[in-house]
Amino acid sequence: MTFLPPPTEPRDHPGRVLLALPHEIDACNATELLALIMSAARARAERLRVLVLDFSTTSFMDSQGVRLVNDVRTLLYPGARVLVVAEADGVPSRVLELTGLRRDVPVYDNLPEALAA
Repeated sequence: MTFLPPPTEPRDHPGRVLLALPHEIDACNATELLALIMSAARARAERLRVLVLDFSTTSFMDSQGVRLVNDVRTLLYPGARVLVVAEADGVPSRVLELTGLRRDVPVYDNLPEALAA
């Protein structure tokens, strides 16, 4: 069983919260990550417009990562949205594309693009 560090401490930008996710996302850590992400979102509920999930350093993600993104999207407060940062040729981007979730959640190739959106 692999134990991975939690996502980095949330970094706040005006109306946005950025969370960098770990190197691997699978059944071992997806449930814990969901709780951490939602805790960060709830702590900023009244001013949160955009939650940016940064998969830039994530090298492995299975269907649990897709479930994580979808669960975050459905659990966020009305008016808040999720953006994903994932390298175009990286595993997270390919997994989101293959599962169709990329149609519902905007995916950006780099962090500056996502923060500007």
